[in-house]
Amino acid sequence: MRNFTKSLVGLPEAFVSNSTISDEVSREVRAGRLRKLASRLYTTNLQDPPESIVRRNLWQLVGQYFPGALLADRTAFEFVPTSDGSVFVVSTHKRVIAIPGVVIRPRGGQGPLKSDRPFVENLFLSSPARAYLDNMRLSRIRGGKSRRTLTKEDIEQRLEELLSQRGEPALNELRDQTKVVARSLGLERERTKLDKIIGALLGTKTSKLNSKQAIARKAGLPYDAARLPLFENLLIALRQRPIKPRVAKLSALGSALPFYEAYFSNFIEGTKFEIEEAENIVFNGNVPTTRPADAHDIRGTFAVVSNLQEMSRIPASREELEELLSKRHALIMGGRPDVAPGQFKSQRNRAGSTLFVTPELVRGTLAQGFGYYSSLESPFARAVFMMFLISEVHPFSDGNGRTARIFMNAELVHANHTRIVIPTVYRNEYVSALKALSRNNRAQALMRTLDYAQRYTYEIDWSSLSAARAMLTSTNAFLDSVDAERDGFQLDLPERGT
Repeated sequence: MRNFTKSLVGLPEAFVSNSTISDEVSREVRAGRLRKLASRLYTTNLQDPPESIVRRNLWQLVGQYFPGALLADRTAFEFVPTSDGSVFVVSTHKRVIAIPGVVIRPRGGQGPLKSDRPFVENLFLSSPARAYLDNMRLSRIRGGKSRRTLTKEDIEQRLEELLSQRGEPALNELRDQTKVVARSLGLERERTKLDKIIGALLGTKTSKLNSKQAIARKAGLPYDAARLPLFENLLIALRQRPIKPRVAKLSALGSALPFYEAYFSNFIEGTKFEIEEAENIVFNGNVPTTRPADAHDIRGTFAVVSNLQEMSRIPASREELEELLSKRHALIMGGRPDVAPGQFKSQRNRAGSTLFVTPELVRGTLAQGFGYYSSLESPFARAVFMMFLISEVHPFSDGNGRTARIFMNAELVHANHTRIVIPTVYRNEYVSALKALSRNNRAQALMRTLDYAQRYTYEIDWSSLSAARAMLTSTNAFLDSVDAERDGFQLDLPERGT
């Protein structure tokens, strides 16, 4: 670039030429120091694909081709080209510009209003009110091109998400803003249609809705749409990789298995007792005076998991799922009135960087998940799905992990299959597998982790507390998961094998 004159120094990766530099640009192209990508479009990058260069510099290029233009219609919402590369703007320049991977499609109309916002490279961005009104205009797909505006279903979904995230005041504020913008743009008809959608979502009007999310909102069961891809991926993975059933052994019918199931499930959540102390709490009712709530946690969990009649119940409907959730949670967490036992949460909760479903979306998200769960036939698949559903929604302020594992094992007990116990040493694998699905939509790790845990549970001798304790000890079950990982220990299958 050292041969460039002063007017060309500091050129960006991609730029639109003009009369001031056109002669020098032509010389640099002939010299092989610039590359032409399209009409008036050049790049200093001589290697990367033209489409990649354009996408990296998209808005700067749009601004250079259409100075002072307004990003409008669906582009004002999506901020990316459509599937056919279309970008929509309002501009006084009427010529369509095709560059690698992108087609900039201008239309006439009023330029930026005071409520519209400055964007990059002398561009402007439609205000939310203007974007909604413009997208209420009718548009059609012609010649395979993307439609200029969003569909009514898309608009409904965006409004529902706005309502979920910011509440009714946000929709009412949008209504007020569209009244002003509609008068300026002559879009009163579009404002009326938009107002009907908003009214239907708020329950003040009876207009027909098309969006699945919006319909659920109107029915009183709004849900967290971001969770549905996780549910779908887990459903597919469970169907594609069936797990061989493991029928429960007679030795598992006593109190040893439920005791250790309750013990480990609480230990994972931080309610920690020595084995002898836990036995005294569960079987002798000796509650430590300094830890009555912790003691109730383990007693309440044991009361549920040791009741075969209760553990044989699985939900047949969304309503029954809610009923069972409330009942079992109340039994587990009854010693902690501060967490509202049996009542769905009133505030959003989190674990580390993971934010769970907001309170108003709990019932709807459970309902959506229940639909996926109902389509599964394998007890193991239903157990895994139900556990993840409850864990991901986190319907209560506390006790969600214990509740989720109880529902998982209820599916297995109902089918007379082996339960799944998660020993202390296996906590990290279990939590990591949940995070892999929750944060990265990878389901295989959760399936493998729970499959191994069930196989392990199947091999333990649960005929007595002492027999089980001996095998659990020999297979590292009681080791702290962090210490075990540091020292090279893991959860081993009993030596007698499968």
